[in-house]
Amino acid sequence: MARFFEIVELSNGDIALRRADDQDSDALVCIHFSEDAKASLQAHHMDVARVMLEAGVRKVGELSGMEVEREDFDTPEYQQRLH
Repeated sequence: MARFFEIVELSNGDIALRRADDQDSDALVCIHFSEDAKASLQAHHMDVARVMLEAGVRKVGELSGMEVEREDFDTPEYQQRLH
């Protein structure tokens, strides 16, 4: 498991988790919110996706005997888009 992960918003609007040290690789996980879901979240979809991804990575760490800290995620203050 990579030491650090980053959460990014892709150009298609999906939220992706990838290894911070290997930006050329495919995303490990992608989350897609429908337009209705984004509208009901009122621009908080990135926050919701971050919590979902962090919970998943923590569970994987727990199952594999590794401890995952919040600092293991690199989440920029701004919304990063990949093209």
